[in-house]
Formats: sequence, C-alpha cells, structure tokens
Amino acid sequence: MNQYSSALKIKAREFKPNNLGDYHTHLRFEANDNERIYGMGQYQQKQLNLKGCKLELAQRNSQASVPFMISNKGYGFLWNNPGIGTVTFANNITDWESIDTDNIDYWICAEDTPKKIMSSYADVTGHAPEMPKFALGLWQSKLRYRTQDEVLKIAKKYYRLHVPLSVIVIDYFHWPMQGDYKFDPKYFPNPAQMVNELNKMGIKLMVSVWPNIDQKSENYSEMKIKGYLVKTNRGNGITMTFQGNTTFFDATNPDARCFVWKKIKQNYYENGIHLFWLDEAEPEYSTYDFDNHKLQLGRDTKVGNIYPELYAKGFYDGEGEERQKERINLIRSAWAGIQKYAALVWSGDIDASFQSMRYQYQIGLNMGLAGIPWWTSDIGGFHGGDNNDPEFRELLIRWFQFATYCPVLRMHGDREPHENPVSGIGGGKEGSGAPNEIWSYGDETFNILRNYVDKREKIKPYLEICFKESHNYGYPVMRPLFFNYPDDPNCWDIETEHMLGDKYLIAPIFKLGQRERKVYLPVGHRWQNLNDKSIRAGGIWLKVDAPLDSIPVFKKIDEKNS
Repeated sequence: MNQYSSALKIKAREFKPNNLGDYHTHLRFEANDNERIYGMGQYQQKQLNLKGCKLELAQRNSQASVPFMISNKGYGFLWNNPGIGTVTFANNITDWESIDTDNIDYWICAEDTPKKIMSSYADVTGHAPEMPKFALGLWQSKLRYRTQDEVLKIAKKYYRLHVPLSVIVIDYFHWPMQGDYKFDPKYFPNPAQMVNELNKMGIKLMVSVWPNIDQKSENYSEMKIKGYLVKTNRGNGITMTFQGNTTFFDATNPDARCFVWKKIKQNYYENGIHLFWLDEAEPEYSTYDFDNHKLQLGRDTKVGNIYPELYAKGFYDGEGEERQKERINLIRSAWAGIQKYAALVWSGDIDASFQSMRYQYQIGLNMGLAGIPWWTSDIGGFHGGDNNDPEFRELLIRWFQFATYCPVLRMHGDREPHENPVSGIGGGKEGSGAPNEIWSYGDETFNILRNYVDKREKIKPYLEICFKESHNYGYPVMRPLFFNYPDDPNCWDIETEHMLGDKYLIAPIFKLGQRERKVYLPVGHRWQNLNDKSIRAGGIWLKVDAPLDSIPVFKKIDEKNS
C-alpha cells in the first residue's frame, strides 16, 4: 500500500530572509493528537499539559522561556535557540518559529521513562549544584525592609518566638541610586555588623541586585563609555523608567559581568553577604520592543532569551573565584541550562489570588520538567493582599501549606495598605508594603503557619535526599504524579496533585472555602494519610478532609515493608 501523499507543499524546515540580515525560520512536525507535552518553563496559565497551547518564546516579568519539553510519547526536545519566537503545540501541527536566527538547532533524546529523559537532559545542559542545607527552611521577605533596624527587628522577633528562619531578604532601593551596587549608608550604616548579628541567630542575609543603571549613578558614565550597557536602535537608550531613567547592564558582555561583580564584591561580599537576589532578570524592558535592543552577543531578537542565564553566570563565577562552596542566588527568569549556575528561579510579580496560586502550581511542575529543579513562588502572590482581609488570610494559609512541600519555602509580597517612604532621597524615597511576617495576619493564621514551619523543619533530612537526586540525576524536587508512575494511566491526567520526591504525595487546596477534596493514590503502593494516619491501597480515589489548618498529605508505604 502506498504511503499517504499530499500536494500542500508545506515545508518542514523553512528559511526566509528577514529585514535584519538573517532569517525568519519555522521547524514543523506532524502532530499526534493523543500526545501530552510538559516543561517549557513558566507561563501564567492553568494548563500543565501544554498540548493545544501556543507559547511565546520570550522573557517577560512572570514568564520564563525555557524551551525544553518532554512528551508522553517517550522523548525530550530542546529548542536550542535563544531568540524571540513562538511554539505551537496544535493538534494538527507542531511549529517552532524564530523571527531572527541564522540556523535551526534542536536536540532530541528518546528514553523509556520521564526520569531517564530528565537525566539525559541534565547530562547535556548541566546539573544543578548541591542545594545548601541552610536554604531548606523558611525565607522571610517583603516589599521592603527599608532600614538596618527594620531587618534586625524582624530577625530578632523570629528568634525570640523560636521560629527558625533560614534567610531574610533586603529588597530593592536599599541603595543610593540604581546601579551604585551598595547600601545607602543613611539607612544601612553598618552592613558588616548587621550580617554578624544575623549570623549569631543562624540567619543568612540576601540582598536584591538589579541590572538597572540610572543615568545619575556613579557607575553610569564609565559603563557607557566601556560599552557595558544594553544599546537601542531607536530612542535615547533608556530601557526602563521606574524611579529614574535607567539602562540595563549587558549581561552577555563578560567584561560587564566582571565589572558588576567587582562592585558587588567590594560593597556586599566583603561585608559577609554571599546571597543575591537577581531581580529584573528578563530584563524587564519598560516596553518589550525586542527589536529595539542590542546586546554584545547580538540583537535581542536573536539572542535575548539567554540574558538571565548569563546574569546568573556572572554571580556564580564571581562566587567561584572567592571559593564559595555553597551557592544559591534567587532569580526572576531563566533559560535552558541556568540550573548549573545555582539559580533558584521564582515566578515573578504575580497576582494575590487563588487563580494565580493555581497558575503557579503548574508553573512549578513544568519548571522542574524543563530541567530547573530549584523553584519557588511568592507565598500569597505579590500584587496586593490586605493583612486584615479574611479571604486573603485564607489564601495565604493555603499557599503556605502548598509551599511547605515545594523546593523553597519563601514569604514575599507587596501587601496592603502601603507604608509611606521614609524620606525623599536615596534609598528612602521608595515606599513599602504592609508587614508580611507570619505573625502579621492574626493569631489563627500565625498558629497554622508556625505549625507548617515545624513540618518543614521535620522533613529537612528528606529534602536533602530530594535535592541530592536533582544534583545527581536532574530530577525535579516537586513532580507530577506521572513522573514517578508513568505506567499508571490515571497519573497522566492529574494536574492538582504532586509528589515531593518519591515519598510524599501532596494535594493542595485551590479554592476559597474548600474543606475537602478528591485525591488519587497511584497504583503499586499503600498510602498513609499523615493527617488521620489511615492507610489505603493505591489505584483508588478518596474524598479527603481539608480543614483550614491542613491539606492532604500522603506517605508512600512500600508493599515489601508493609
């Protein structure tokens, strides 16, 4: 019998000249309408299975393009092109598009299981380092601690309440001017002393770093003359106008990375601060006119998606030069391979709502399947959330319960009502959100959150095992059920439960007022409900209680040990 023949003449590989001197390309494959597709980074949508989705291949605040996917058909696919484009996973075609490139470059691996696919991918793009043990507890952050006294006051209260705190974070505008890369001495008069006091309480300090260089910064003229700034084809070269006229440093320029690290070392590192929050890492252009921006490595349309990875590399390399053994830096965007630079990716400035929490859930799972096991989100969301609103307090509780069983447990958010700036100059001119510590939402909320901090502390030894697997094999820490149970067909359809490593099954609550939910237990094991200690066989659905103070968590019991 002859093979099916068509006269459509649609090309599998298409090169058409663009007006920039290179090509607009398409790579097309015949689609399988029964396929399920996962990974690809983070997109603010509800879909875990990306089949049927069209995705922009571009970095934006809260969107990270990490173009690696795995399929239920037994393969992984990396689109190895850091330029701007789209991918369409339609039922009738799969189409990878680049608007500005000189080649089509992709990598495919075929394996029997999702675990083998992820291991092969990590071997090619890089393995995450070993997660520092100190990072496994609670991280405290808000928008924003404005003074050295505020930071120490909060840390001392956690210490006094015997609530273990791993990291406390100083957010943006602690500097005199964007691009100065140092504390404003008016508000942070003795950073080394601050670090020493925190260390005595067992708390590490992380500080925010932005790539923005204000035209009034002490470093602007030198960086501009040396070609260390992002350039534009049109306009005055300003790439962002938040609290000043700023231009991003060019992270694709190795000399620019070294210049920034030299300032970081001088003003932070030598004061004992070894953890950095690499914000604005897309970078966040005021207008995402990708065709207007030029980097040393090439046009933004051709190479721009690699910016966050090289931003992370600059700090990772600098810390390596200082022989820092335990490295972890928080960053707001990602590209394929960033995991090898000790990057903890978070999902950006997101909404404070149950809908947003649901979106972050699939993002965390798909980021792990895109090869990036270190992931976190702002507990409660970033934009909004009133301390005194009962509905927001419930959201915060449900998000915190979910985050307890994520790779990193981290409080952050821009809460209402806002606090006024402390002055009109330097680091004092930016306001702050309302308090965002675990005691800021009333006694009931505090008691629930404190209980979950205790739960987190108890599973730290287990988390070390999970992160060791990520380091050795490239496995995600939080995983869709099918990752562990690919032979159980039900597990491929479940998008509201996840495994924490191999041992714990987590079933978060995603709706206001919900006090029970259905939970599926995979075939092959018995499972113990850690809330009521009951034990049930796998391969069944259960209706499980979920009062406000708890979410369903099940522990796998091996049949051979039962």
